[in-house]
Amino acid sequence: MNRFLLSLGVLLTIVGQAVQAGQLPLTVNEISLMLRTGYSSATLMKELSTRHFVDVIDETKEKTLLNFGASAELIAALKSGAYSLSAEKTAAVLQQMAAVEEKRAVQAELSRKSDARYQAQVTRERSMNAPQSGGSAGAVPDFLKGDLVQYRNGSVVHFDDAALANKKLIAVYFSAHWCGPCRKFTPQLVEYYNRVAPQHPEFEIVFYSNDRSPADFETYMRETNMPWPAIDFGKLKGKQALAKDAGPGIPSLVLFDSNGTLISSSYAGSKYRGPQQVLADIDAIFAGKMPGRFAAAQ
Repeated sequence: MNRFLLSLGVLLTIVGQAVQAGQLPLTVNEISLMLRTGYSSATLMKELSTRHFVDVIDETKEKTLLNFGASAELIAALKSGAYSLSAEKTAAVLQQMAAVEEKRAVQAELSRKSDARYQAQVTRERSMNAPQSGGSAGAVPDFLKGDLVQYRNGSVVHFDDAALANKKLIAVYFSAHWCGPCRKFTPQLVEYYNRVAPQHPEFEIVFYSNDRSPADFETYMRETNMPWPAIDFGKLKGKQALAKDAGPGIPSLVLFDSNGTLISSSYAGSKYRGPQQVLADIDAIFAGKMPGRFAAAQ
């Protein structure tokens, strides 16, 4: 028994070192992902010769691999056990992999709680600083004059105020790099903007950051390749009137006309409609089906 425990301890130490080096044996899910990202079957077989395989190929998994371009030779090798570890080593690897997943889950939960605390802090600050009356920020281009920047060619540069002067529809996008749902939605918004904005020069989006620091603010713009201007991070406290109708959570879109009249928002009272609903309202406006408040302002 002592010899067995010593052997298992050595195995776990070796596996732990493999985890730190990012060289754990592969599973079907990992092989599928590698195939999707461009690895060839031949390259994967070389990888398997050093990292080995800890999984079982059934009919469903075989179909998955074939759908992602696995060769018949790769499938046959996996099914034959050519890259498999011994039962003892496999048990040690699976134990270590379970520990790694548990650690990741704990870290993800800690991150989620941290984000929730920050979101609550942002909500409190908005509530404390938002105007108590029903008034707006006034003419949006004038309200933002001199305070807009844009990420271009690796740096944040001043945005030309004249480019905003003739906009009739301005959507303010409340978002942050730390927010998972925001990072999921932002690429969709970038695609929408790049498709729609050239056809509708009267339309603009302005980014209102809920990031924790200027560095996070710039990283978010760079990583998502935001094509629209943003309120300078250092000027955000003076622009909180724009957040009056943004609701307590992000991502959120608030659509104004150029005079600052609210047209559409991700929130209807306390109900979260989502930014996609605001995009639907924008599409309706472009199609000539203007919401009543916007039509009355024309």
